[in-house]
Amino acid sequence: MTNIEIAKIFHELADLLELKGENQFKVRAYREASRTFKQLPREVADMLRDGENVEEIPGIGEAIAKKITEMVDTGRLRLHDELRAEFPEGILDMLSIPGIGPKMAMRLHAELGVGSVSELEAAIRDGRVAGMPRMGGKAAQRMLSQINSARAKGHAC
Repeated sequence: MTNIEIAKIFHELADLLELKGENQFKVRAYREASRTFKQLPREVADMLRDGENVEEIPGIGEAIAKKITEMVDTGRLRLHDELRAEFPEGILDMLSIPGIGPKMAMRLHAELGVGSVSELEAAIRDGRVAGMPRMGGKAAQRMLSQINSARAKGHAC
């Protein structure tokens, strides 16, 4: 497993924990770990194979080190898989749309049953998003514009 793959899993883990309403310190720790692994000059798999202690990497504590070892050893992270199973498949794709963070994604899911970008687009077009409290037509149109922009740039959403 490469550092970029590890970083992606930690980034998704942070998003999923934030969606779940977990402790912000934990969320921040996973976001920091994601940034760290994107910038790490050496592959962590090589470090582990060479017997190096990944806890010596700034910002990596015992809990994150264990998760890194699990990912390198198995190619997966059980916690990540369990959290992904708790949410609709497309909810992480919604977070890739600028302006839609975890709170908004969960609000759209809870109030409208929206669990993917295509469902969000349909809810915008049929007026359900604009009809939400504290939302309005302009905010809904901004979301639609961001979806169209992401698609034009080739993002899978």
